[in-house]
Amino acid sequence: MTNEELNTRLYEKMFEEQGTYRGWLLSQPPEEILNHTYEYTMREDILISMECDDLSDKQCRALLKSPCPLGDVYKEWEKRETGHMDDIRDTLESRANAVIRQDFLKSQAER
Repeated sequence: MTNEELNTRLYEKMFEEQGTYRGWLLSQPPEEILNHTYEYTMREDILISMECDDLSDKQCRALLKSPCPLGDVYKEWEKRETGHMDDIRDTLESRANAVIRQDFLKSQAER
């Protein structure tokens, strides 16, 4: 099996797993769905990553051994500390500063 075929097989397995998770999630009451929105979104991001980045043959075979590779990757992701909140804070500050600059330039132009 080629590397492309292995990656496709893994992606398809993960995609099917996400479909099953989505079906379960949609059968839940709204409050429970909201409790799982982060997990659902991160799992979708993992799938998007699989579309763009090829794993090695060895990596694909290792993940294909699992009955739920997407869930396994998500559990690993959940344990990691990321700069997500720092990125949000930086974006907030950047947007506020852009508005301040726009307001300043507008006030200067009106003089």
